[in-house]
Amino acid sequence: MLASISSSVLRGVDGVPVTVEVHVAGGLPAFTVVGLPDTACREARDRVRAAILSSGLRWPQQRITVNLAPSGLPKAGSGLDLPMAIGVLVASGLLERERVDDVAFLGELGLDGAVRSVAGTVPLVDALAPSTVVVAPTCQAEAAVLGRHRVRAALTLAAVVAALEGTAEWMPCPAPVGGVEGPSSWEVGDLSEVRGQPLARRAIEVAAAGGHHLLLVGPPGAGKTMLAQRLVGLLPPLDPSVALETTKVHSAAGERLPAGGLISRAPFRAPHHGSSMAALVGGGSSWLRPGEISLASGGVLFLDELAEFAPAVLDALRQPLEEGRIRLARAHGAVSFPARFLLVAASNPCPCGNAGTPQLCRCSEAARRRYRRRLSAPLLDRFDLRLGVQRPDVDRLTGQGAEEGSEAVANRVSVAREIARRRGVGANSDLSGALLDRHAALDPSGRALLADALRQHRLTARGVDRVRRVARTLADLSGEVGPLLRDEHLSVALYLRAEPEALLGAES
Repeated sequence: MLASISSSVLRGVDGVPVTVEVHVAGGLPAFTVVGLPDTACREARDRVRAAILSSGLRWPQQRITVNLAPSGLPKAGSGLDLPMAIGVLVASGLLERERVDDVAFLGELGLDGAVRSVAGTVPLVDALAPSTVVVAPTCQAEAAVLGRHRVRAALTLAAVVAALEGTAEWMPCPAPVGGVEGPSSWEVGDLSEVRGQPLARRAIEVAAAGGHHLLLVGPPGAGKTMLAQRLVGLLPPLDPSVALETTKVHSAAGERLPAGGLISRAPFRAPHHGSSMAALVGGGSSWLRPGEISLASGGVLFLDELAEFAPAVLDALRQPLEEGRIRLARAHGAVSFPARFLLVAASNPCPCGNAGTPQLCRCSEAARRRYRRRLSAPLLDRFDLRLGVQRPDVDRLTGQGAEEGSEAVANRVSVAREIARRRGVGANSDLSGALLDRHAALDPSGRALLADALRQHRLTARGVDRVRRVARTLADLSGEVGPLLRDEHLSVALYLRAEPEALLGAES
C-alpha cells in the first residue's frame, strides 16, 4: 500500500513543503529512505522502527520504501521522523487513511516513542498547506504564531495515533500572545545610568531615531559598551511583518523564543570578537544556518572591540549593510537571509587604548598603523555616525544631577520613526534616490557645504547621502519636518561623522 503524508523541511530561514511517500510491499524486510536525505534524515529508519515498537504498535515485516518528494531537494534534520512513522502505519493498514487527510506532521521521534521539537517550527508551519498540523508539545506556541492552522500536539507517537483515531484527546494548545523581549536580550539598563557623555548620548538618540550605523572610539572605561547596550531600549516595538520575519529567523536558528512565540521587541546581539565568518554572516555545509547579522535583523548588532575582529569577517558586512540581505551560495544551492540591522561598534583608538593621551600610550607607531589597517576604509565609510568618546570627568561621575532617562528619549525616537513611516520608509536610513531628494532637499548653501567636504576628501559620494539622512533625522528630532535641510543640521551631521584618521590617532 501507498501513503502520502504532508510535512516540510528548512531551506535557509524558509520552509519548503515535502510529501513523505511511504510504500509497503512484499519482499525481504527492509527500510529504505530516498530523496536526498542527509545523515540525520537517513537515520530516521532506526528511530522510526524503535518508536513504533516502543509504542506497542506492530512493525510490518515487509519491504518499506520512503520517498521524500520533491526528490531533487536536499533534506536535512530529524523533523521528518513523525510523518515517516505515520506513513508506515497508514501504508501498512494500522491507521485509516482518512484520519490523516488535511493533516501535516512535524517532529523528531525518540526511541521510546516520544515526540520531540525541531528547530524552525515557525517557517516549517508557514510552508504547510493542510489546515491541521501536529507538532511536539514544546512547539505549540511557535506553531500557533501564524494563526492559520489548527495546532495539535501529543507527547508520544502512541498518543498521536490514539488522538487521530478519536480514542483520546489532543493536548490543549495555548493561544498565541505577543512576546515582550528578544530571545537573546538581557535586562536593558536605563540611559539615566550613563553619567556625562552628552555628545555620545545625542549620537545614540540619533542612531535609534534614524536607524543610522554608529561607531564609538575611545579609551577603555569611557562608557562605549554601556551606551550601546542601552540603545536597544530606545527602539519602538517591531512592526507585525518585521516581528514575524524576526521570529522566523530565530526559530530557524534554533534560538529560544519568548513564551508567546512572537518576538515583538528589537533583538540585541553582541557576538564575541573571535567569531568566525560563518558565525557572523551565516553558513554551514548541509544546513545553512543564519548568522548573527540575521539574528540581529530588526534590532541591534553590537560589535565590541571592533578592531579585534578578523578583517575578512568585518569586510563581509559591507554588502549586507547596503542591501539589508545576505546571500549565501553553496554547491547544493543558495539561500537569502534578512540582515536589516542597526550596527553599533566600539573600538579603542590603539591596542592599549590610550592613543589620545601620549604620556599613557605604550604603543609604537608601527603597532598603531597595524591596528588601524584592520578597519578598512569601505567599512568605516558605511558608518553614518563616527564619534570619539572620552572618559567623563570626576564631577560628572560623582555628581548628584539626574540624567535624562530612556523613556523620554524613546518617546522622541518613536515620533521620529512615525514621521519616517509617513514618508514610506521604516527609518530615515532607508531614504534613497527620489525619496531622499524629496525629503532631504538641499539649498545652494547646503550644496556648497557638502561640495566643500567632498573637495577636502572628508566625504565620499556614499558619505554625502549618509550625511543628508542624518541631517534629516536631526531635523525630525527638532520638530522641523519640512523637506528642505537647514545648514545647521548638515553641519551637525558632518561633525558627528568624524574622520577615521582623527578617531584612530593617525598622524596628520
